Amino acid sequence: MRGNLHAILVHAADIQDRDALVALLDQFAHRFPRLVVILADTAYRADWRTDLEREYGIEIRIVEKPAYQKGFVVQQVMCIVERSIGWLGRYRRLARDYECLPQYSESWIHLAAIGRLLQRLIPDPTIEPPYKNQHRTPALATSISP
Repeated sequence: MRGNLHAILVHAADIQDRDALVALLDQFAHRFPRLVVILADTAYRADWRTDLEREYGIEIRIVEKPAYQKGFVVQQVMCIVERSIGWLGRYRRLARDYECLPQYSESWIHLAAIGRLLQRLIPDPTIEPPYKNQHRTPALATSISP
């Protein structure tokens, strides 16, 4: 599913994300036997990646910007991840780091993800969905008569 939370691991800020990937796979890889590809940014490009791919049977695909690209351009695949993080950021409790233990943060993220899924499954009919395509009729042209 695109943009929905499957697994989460909150860790200390002094642990690199690529190092935490090993802990994440150890903890959750057996729960997702159909998972065959993990999309990652260029920070995950390393020699140990092939060892992880062999050990877990999961391809770690690096999403890179094209060589001809200059400046910032949105990468369509990575935009899904950033959008999902932005959706979770709408929950006030996740806007700041209030929790003392990582397990508490993980719990609040799970609750926010459940709330987001429920909003999509059973939307409130009184609230207009954000970013709805609004079909606007063009203004009528007025003719100037001499």
